[in-house]
Amino acid sequence: MSTPLDTHPGTPGTPGDHDPALPDRDLPQLGLAGALVVIGAYTFYDATTLQIGFGDPVGPRVFPYVIGAVTVVLGVLLAIATMRGDVAEGEGGEDVDLRQPADWLTVLKLVGVLMVTVLTVSFLGWAISGAILFVGAAWSLGSRTLVRDVIVGLVLSVGSWYAFHEGLGVILPAGILDGVL
Repeated sequence: MSTPLDTHPGTPGTPGDHDPALPDRDLPQLGLAGALVVIGAYTFYDATTLQIGFGDPVGPRVFPYVIGAVTVVLGVLLAIATMRGDVAEGEGGEDVDLRQPADWLTVLKLVGVLMVTVLTVSFLGWAISGAILFVGAAWSLGSRTLVRDVIVGLVLSVGSWYAFHEGLGVILPAGILDGVL
């Protein structure tokens, strides 16, 4: 006659098996929890050093206090969950083959496009440099529809210029289109 130990290899007492009564503890997750607590505590402390202006009832300390306190609470909750045995699941649908080397040519293309944008945004303005950024990034990542990329890039960059300028009051450089936009 078989006993439960014979039919269930994962039960406590089976040689070589993990005891399911003991929760798994993910040490990197505990490290993240500790980092959250430290960062939140420092943010909270740093808020105490801010100077408060006269007549400002809320003051500049409120948001750092809230962010620091929430970060500490989240770190403590993550530590408690980790100690209870909650372990994050791996992404099941990820289709990245980690045995393949990084595509450094694509990375270099993207860095080049970004540098061109940084160097030309003050002269050409955001509307044109943003379009160049979009077209260059799309090309770097494999798009071969230049006309569509240029149209989409221009619509996005001009639209974002107006959204920042008119909607938020943030002045982006107009560059050579100053007076046109």
